[in-house]
Amino acid sequence: MTGAPRSALLVVDLQNDFCAGPLAAARFPGDPERLARAAANSVRAVELARAAGLDVLFVRFLGDPVHQGAAWRRRDALLGKNPKCLEGSWGADFHGVRPGPGEEVFTKRAVFDAFLDERLEPHLRRRGIDHLVLAGLFADVCVDSTARTAFQRGFHLTVLRDCTTALHLADADILRFMARVYGARVTDLSDGPFVPASLPAPSPPCVPSVPSEPVPPVPPVAPEAPEAPW
Repeated sequence: MTGAPRSALLVVDLQNDFCAGPLAAARFPGDPERLARAAANSVRAVELARAAGLDVLFVRFLGDPVHQGAAWRRRDALLGKNPKCLEGSWGADFHGVRPGPGEEVFTKRAVFDAFLDERLEPHLRRRGIDHLVLAGLFADVCVDSTARTAFQRGFHLTVLRDCTTALHLADADILRFMARVYGARVTDLSDGPFVPASLPAPSPPCVPSVPSEPVPPVPPVAPEAPEAPW
């Protein structure tokens, strides 16, 4: 990598069924204020990224049964879960913000990972983007799934701590996990997250050493026989 990475804000699943209304309130086990704060800060992140001239990309989830695989349907039946973010519904609409002109929207159809919309990675490559700033929901589900693939495909990561929250795990645990396993920088909006500071230079490729041929041991030299006395 040469020069500073080019950054984009990737806003994950900032949709009504995850952020607002009775369905969101019923399924979020933590403090509702924490969920509301993560959503409001994600909206603020969009405003700041736009002002900084960054690409802003939106990811949405559609949970219609027609998109669900057999395992997904079985899980929902076992747990009594109803589908969320049905296409065309209020629940599937973006919450508090709308994509602006030229801002791309990528769709996850009953999956967690934004890279499963096959348009996402080619779009990032065309735009020369190699650093993703992640905001949205939920830190331990779709944000983590997207971060994992992004890392494995070579993208640098920043996760906005105050723009996300976890559904099943403690926030601190999943953020620590992403920092440790994906090398993600975890920061807040107040820290100016859109230009990554001092990303490490790539390490030189590891070239395995070629073992040298073993040197055979030198046989001991036998002492010379004493000369005959005659």
